[in-house]
Amino acid sequence: MKDDIYNNLKLDLPELKEGVLLKDYTTFKIGGLAKYFFIAHSKEILIKVIKLAKTNKIPIFVLGGGSNLLISDKGFKGLVIKLKVKSYKVNKNKIVVDAGVGLSKLVNLVLENSLTGMDWAAGIPGSTGGAIYGNAQAFGEKISDNLMEVEYLDVKSLKIKKVSKKQCKFTLKNSIFKKNKNLIVLSATFDLKKGNINEIRKNVLEHINYRKKNHPINFPSAGSVFVNTETKITNKKLLAKFPELKYFNSKGVIPSGYLIEKVGLSGKQIGGAKFSDVHANFIVNTGNAKAQDVLKLIKLAKKKVKKIFNINLETEIQIL
Repeated sequence: MKDDIYNNLKLDLPELKEGVLLKDYTTFKIGGLAKYFFIAHSKEILIKVIKLAKTNKIPIFVLGGGSNLLISDKGFKGLVIKLKVKSYKVNKNKIVVDAGVGLSKLVNLVLENSLTGMDWAAGIPGSTGGAIYGNAQAFGEKISDNLMEVEYLDVKSLKIKKVSKKQCKFTLKNSIFKKNKNLIVLSATFDLKKGNINEIRKNVLEHINYRKKNHPINFPSAGSVFVNTETKITNKKLLAKFPELKYFNSKGVIPSGYLIEKVGLSGKQIGGAKFSDVHANFIVNTGNAKAQDVLKLIKLAKKKVKKIFNINLETEIQIL
């Protein structure tokens, strides 16, 4: 029966593969086998593949750049569709990019056209679609800041629709696309401003160098594990013991890396997974990490931060 489903799908999708190791498609280098795997190079093909999967009652997961993602050691018992739509168009101050365009490519496009507003993303792995999905941000700037509209596919109706920035309901590291897994980002339109190319290039290089110095780029990871907490601590004993909290209170945001470090988990290792010594909000794969190792570290951090700071850490990475 299983072979029949695969063979039937193969008739319509000659490039369909079976038993593909998913760790090879993520920045974490963790993950088991996908039962079925297909690379979609166009929106039309994506719709065709999803329609076939729905007809055969096969669960689907659409994979972008593979960053900010932890895949189970057991893999995915369904069809993983790697979205590889990568076209783009520049018209004066406006840039339209497909979801599969990497953030690094987007930053280069902006730089080549002397546009400002994206230099903060220099050095961040992953795709534009993934960045919109999680409202990626750094250095006080967000992917949503210069966004005009998003084109997406509604998996339920298989219709392509567009929404404005406001309709995306962006919040800290969140959006309607993250809340509703039936909405798949296809492309985005950005409205940017002209700037001085030398100044933009300088900012890009500064951000890349910052990440090289302050992020554990020598090991595979999924980026920031937890969302920075938007809260203020009023407990006098905590404020006395951790004086940096007063500064964070003034900003209204407490870095999760700080909290993890202060509960003594920086450098903590379980199996092949380890809280980075360079940046505690990164869990790195030291070479043979399993998803279960990462999940144990996540659980431990949540427990300790809750106990000491009475803060509930929110997981940023997507877990499949």
